[in-house]
Amino acid sequence: MKRVALLIETSRSYGRDLLQGVKQYAGEHGPWSLFVELRDLESKPPAWLKNWDGDGILTRSGSTAIADAVRRVGVPTVELRSTRRGASFPFVGADNEAVGRLVAEHLLDRGFRHFGVYELDTEQFFVERRNSFVRHLKQWGMSCTPFRQGGATEKPSQWERQQNRLIGWIEQLPRPAGIMACTDQLGCWLLDACARTGIRVPEELAVVGVENDETLTTMSTPPLSSVQLDGRRAGYEAARLLDRIMRGNRPPKRPVLIPPIGIKTRQSSDIVAIDDPLLAEAIRLIRQRACAGLHVTDVLDAVPLSRSSLERGCREILGRSPNREINRVRLEAACELLRETDLNLEQIARRTGFTTPQYLVQLFRRSIGTTPGAYRRQSRT
Repeated sequence: MKRVALLIETSRSYGRDLLQGVKQYAGEHGPWSLFVELRDLESKPPAWLKNWDGDGILTRSGSTAIADAVRRVGVPTVELRSTRRGASFPFVGADNEAVGRLVAEHLLDRGFRHFGVYELDTEQFFVERRNSFVRHLKQWGMSCTPFRQGGATEKPSQWERQQNRLIGWIEQLPRPAGIMACTDQLGCWLLDACARTGIRVPEELAVVGVENDETLTTMSTPPLSSVQLDGRRAGYEAARLLDRIMRGNRPPKRPVLIPPIGIKTRQSSDIVAIDDPLLAEAIRLIRQRACAGLHVTDVLDAVPLSRSSLERGCREILGRSPNREINRVRLEAACELLRETDLNLEQIARRTGFTTPQYLVQLFRRSIGTTPGAYRRQSRT
């Protein structure tokens, strides 16, 4: 029986998802003896690690001390946090290029034309998220104003200075603006700054975080939209890689990157930021009722717009026709049902407004590049 130590924080939802993925792999391919204890990212190296004689380690190195202690053990190891400290270990983690692109598309789809990004300067993955977000906005001809948070906020005086700087930044942004916060913690601080200065969210500033930590996203005011990272799959793939290395295989030279599941939309970004109120109402109607069998003619019956104005407005704001936007919303809902439920294809087609399961399969293959069944299997590893 392989003995594997899990130096993964239990204080965050992403860390707990990683542990669930590891458990799934061990249950399917073990048996493994898993050593896990309550931890957070700031925890010191455990005393038992110095004399541990196990077979492998899965670690989220939150400090140089952890990375050095793991390296001294000298057993096969996979890093799941950052290549910054565990550079000598093979790496499995989030695809931050995809994270930045996803947030940019989310805010662009809501009609925003002014943008900001709120980042920390402590980890490479924050830089990767920021760069991806800015790059994808640039492809659409949009610019982005950054704000960098540096250092810790352990004292009340540091916290107040930080929030005052943050308020100064958001007050200078043109509005309405869409902002990516590189973590949910930053998103909560940003929403606090908006509340202090009376800036309305999401009407004036829309905010999207990263990691979808339920404790943070639901405690903030208003609740924070956030990118859902696929921690379970990352944990599963990290365990699979460690298993291969423990069997004598060479580790890969490139990191294994796991794309995010999607964005959990909450009140902080649930808005259509378009100057034309009729066009904004039409797009809002599409997103609310697309899965109820909505057609373009239904939109025109409900909103006093000509078909040509609706077509032109959607193409200018969203880059696609009203009919394509209806199908995009339906496909997004179908993907969520494929990931989160065991409903069959006929039930999913009925719930998402498709006329037949065959049309759902046809559109799914054309738009996503695979079949619904293959997408479901892949999403569940």
